[in-house]
Amino acid sequence: MPQHADLGLIGLAVMGRNLALNIADHGYTVAVYNRSAERTDEFLAGEGADAPVVGVHTLEELVQTLALPRVVGLMIKAGEPVDAQIDALVPLLEPGDIIIDGGNSQFTDTERRTAELAEVGIHFIGMGVSGGEEGARYGPSLMPGGSTAAWPHVKDIFTSIAATAEGEPCCEWVGAGGAGHYVKMVHNGIEYGDMQVIAEAYDIMSRGLGFDAPAMQPIFARWNTGRLDSFLIEITADIMATLDTDGEPLLDKVLDAAGQKGTGKWTVVASMDQAAPTTLVAEAVYARVVSSLVDQRTTASGILTGPRGAIEGDPDDVVADLEDALYASKIVSYAQGFMLFEAASEEFGWDLDTGTIASLWRAGCIIRSRFLADITAAYRSNPGLSNLLLEGFFRHAVAEAEPGWRRTVGRAIVAGIPVPAYSSALAFYDGYRSDRLPANLIQAQRDSFGAHTYERVDEPRGRFFHSTWEA
Repeated sequence: MPQHADLGLIGLAVMGRNLALNIADHGYTVAVYNRSAERTDEFLAGEGADAPVVGVHTLEELVQTLALPRVVGLMIKAGEPVDAQIDALVPLLEPGDIIIDGGNSQFTDTERRTAELAEVGIHFIGMGVSGGEEGARYGPSLMPGGSTAAWPHVKDIFTSIAATAEGEPCCEWVGAGGAGHYVKMVHNGIEYGDMQVIAEAYDIMSRGLGFDAPAMQPIFARWNTGRLDSFLIEITADIMATLDTDGEPLLDKVLDAAGQKGTGKWTVVASMDQAAPTTLVAEAVYARVVSSLVDQRTTASGILTGPRGAIEGDPDDVVADLEDALYASKIVSYAQGFMLFEAASEEFGWDLDTGTIASLWRAGCIIRSRFLADITAAYRSNPGLSNLLLEGFFRHAVAEAEPGWRRTVGRAIVAGIPVPAYSSALAFYDGYRSDRLPANLIQAQRDSFGAHTYERVDEPRGRFFHSTWEA
């Protein structure tokens, strides 16, 4: 079998099929393989019929079809299936060949796989892929990392198929080891946060103001023309306009129990490991957990007391403040996400470029927005920026939004409407801007019951003391 395919792709679910077609559209020949041969044949007879795609039915055929160095991409379920596929491929490959995992793998797995494959001379790339099926087909955001030596061999392929923003491909090498999948993990965590702040706006307008979906649609549509312009706001406006077969809003028929696949949780766990406070993402994850307790919540709603009333005030003023709360909370969420990048970069020696990371998310991905162009500009103009909240544009943006943000949280509390994202973001903001916090009491308590010692404000940092605290 002639060795002519530029890349082999394993896994022909929606994402795999669309990536194969995208790569083929850009002049590359793709060899495709699926564990189920029927799916391969179906793809070749349908979408892939007129594309430079070669179908194979065994891994041996796949490897024989590929030009050297062989490049094999995996678009399969994360976890054990990836390890099993790698184990099956390795005996068929040679030193210098490249395996790429484009799924949502844990970065620790990617670190391990990169090291293990390096021992047998095979390069490994863990590449975050964002944008859903449309992005995969017409231009995703790609976040590759792993074996640095592999990047020159595949760079042209992936930069050509990626989305573009301001003439730049939304694809760039992120770093060694598990860096690519780490960046994708945090991307997904921030996505959780973005969805939660939008959901809280919906809840306040729905429960607090009594707006139905058609009444909210023009508000979200208007927000999408300004500073909140983003893919998620855009699809929210579309959702508000969608009617069921009975002419009623389809959204009202959707059960209020949110699912999750784990990347949000991984972000929160990683933030704890790296001591970086991604509090808004954590609250977004926990909000989904609470939403899943449908039966318990239904029972509790008839037992527990609390306000269930409408929000007082001019609805236009409430909506204006709500936009401020959403925008300011979003800024805090991204500031926290980039704090996590800084901590991880230092711990793992990745030398992550925050400006580059922000630029990768400007188009093609689920969290793409006008907002990310501002973040990219901030980090490119000041690569040593310690926190996004301290940069001029964002500092002034939060200062302008702060009064409406506080009023929104206050109104929600009085009305009994949960706003965990808005309130946790505001709590972080107030904590971060405080030159003194009550942690001195916590240290005194720790020293009192456990002799854990404490530092003093009138002594140099790094000197520790223990006292006997009188009853």
